[in-house]
Amino acid sequence: MNINAYIQNTKIFNELQKNELQRDDVEGNKESSSFLDTLKEKLNEVNDKQIESENLTQKFIKGEEEDVHKVMLSTEEAKLSLELAVQIRNKLVDAYGEFNRMQI
Repeated sequence: MNINAYIQNTKIFNELQKNELQRDDVEGNKESSSFLDTLKEKLNEVNDKQIESENLTQKFIKGEEEDVHKVMLSTEEAKLSLELAVQIRNKLVDAYGEFNRMQI
């Protein structure tokens, strides 16, 4: 039984992390962080919450996890973090649209 099928494909996040590590090795400067780096880091955190929630849910279904409150809190936290990420994406898309509509 697969409850949260949308988080199973973590390939994109693994590739982003791999590229980030390669770029850090080339640059060697971890002190300055760009917007893109921050965005990737936060998306990875959202993904980690989704995966943690999925794992706890699977354990609960199998009977390995007995604390239903912990499972529900983890699921709600993952849900809220995903909703926040979607709203941030929507705001970024709106801002990009505004820039495109500006007359120079």
